[in-house]
Amino acid sequence: MKDFCVRFNGKEYKTAGKTNLGDLLLRCGFGFMVCGGHGKCGKCRVKVKGAVSPVTETELSLLSPDEIENGVRLACRTFILGDCEVTAEEKTAARIRTDGFSGSYELMPAFKKYGYVVDIGTTTVAARLYGADGRLISSESALNPQSSFGADVISRMEAALRGSSAELSALIRKKIVCMVASMCEKAGIAPGDVDGAVITGNTVMLHFLTGTDTEPLTHAPFIADRLFGEVVRASDIGLGFDGCDCDIYLPPCVSAFVGADITSAYTAISDDIGGRTSLLVDIGTNGEAVLYGDGELFACSTAAGPAFEGAGISCGMGGSDGAIDGVSVGEDGSLHARVIGGGTPSGICGSGIVDAAAALLSLGIIDETGYLENGPTVIMPPVCITQNDVRAIQLAKSAIHAGLRTLVHTAGLDVSDVETLYIAGGFGSYLNVANAAAIGLIPAELKDRVKVVGNAALSGASMLLLCRGLREKCGLIASGCRIAELTTDPYFTEEYMERMLF
Repeated sequence: MKDFCVRFNGKEYKTAGKTNLGDLLLRCGFGFMVCGGHGKCGKCRVKVKGAVSPVTETELSLLSPDEIENGVRLACRTFILGDCEVTAEEKTAARIRTDGFSGSYELMPAFKKYGYVVDIGTTTVAARLYGADGRLISSESALNPQSSFGADVISRMEAALRGSSAELSALIRKKIVCMVASMCEKAGIAPGDVDGAVITGNTVMLHFLTGTDTEPLTHAPFIADRLFGEVVRASDIGLGFDGCDCDIYLPPCVSAFVGADITSAYTAISDDIGGRTSLLVDIGTNGEAVLYGDGELFACSTAAGPAFEGAGISCGMGGSDGAIDGVSVGEDGSLHARVIGGGTPSGICGSGIVDAAAALLSLGIIDETGYLENGPTVIMPPVCITQNDVRAIQLAKSAIHAGLRTLVHTAGLDVSDVETLYIAGGFGSYLNVANAAAIGLIPAELKDRVKVVGNAALSGASMLLLCRGLREKCGLIASGCRIAELTTDPYFTEEYMERMLF
């Protein structure tokens, strides 16, 4: 079989015979297929010259005539038939939150010289490096490279079932090694001086990190064989490098889809909660929540989808330069957009999506059913909101809102009983709370009781690194949670349908 030469962004790659362009680009480390390569999101646009397969019906529906005329293709729908040249825009640096609320603790570090913590999010990865005196020395953040296999954990587990499990594990391990090496270099220390670590993340992310089979998480009854709360050796999970081979603590998960990220976050805020009835929610692709009420803990997970991460939205993107991250309405009824880095926008990120929906709702451009009367509406040229975008927003916000109400209902409480709503995570850090309440992302009763806690998962992981004694407390949090199974709860189904309205 004849080898073909593919020149991609100035570098040459060889491929044996007819090959899917998206698969080749994945192997080249350039991942941008939000839908996991199923031809649904239209995000894998590249410019192609040379011998490739004809334009497909899917591409005709997702690309404009001008794009097609100029050689723009969807990588996942294009096959290499000979030598060709491919160009694509490189991603700009994302705005990733590495700070967050941290409770008080007694310094009892689980290391002697230096230790690091990592929070593996579905979309982003954040890390910190500490000294034995508890001092934060450096930090790093990056996009999760596994996003090349899809924006959500379901897409990635499907990819694992198709044979990509080892590759998914290798991607996140390589990213962590690079981040730790970078932090050490900035701190002027040798990697071999690092002698302790804590890595947190949702259940699926920890499965991929450790090479644990995710197959049990893909079907009912969705029971994880491994919920962590254990210490592993770095070299045993592919994280040993340049003399760095320390013990790594993996905090406990609650269930298949309520992970160590939320138990770490709850550890960070638990002292602040005291004995008050409180809700903690991390609004992301997989929305996780914990409720404390009447001395008991309740937890749930709700699949919001990646809309608030910018995925699944026609002009959606992550929170990086060029993204609209805020939208307001002027006195004359005109829309005003704020762009990260200024200039002409390239797209719109999660916080901007919430603001845009609230603005269009206030102007009557969107009605309570989500109908966009005049079709696609320009927020700031060339970025617009389409009817399909509004539907994606409705699905995501109703899943989060209904999940929170169902959790409170399961505990035998009313939403008005909740004294504080803690919002964690990167998206929540930049959220306009009033607009979130206006579109029904969070209960309106709680809009004045919100406390934004940033990357509390990373802060909680830091506390578990710097105070070994907190690990027992974290374990009790995980084991003490009663799970609210939303998928079989008729109350959730009813709330989900009702909260679809604006």
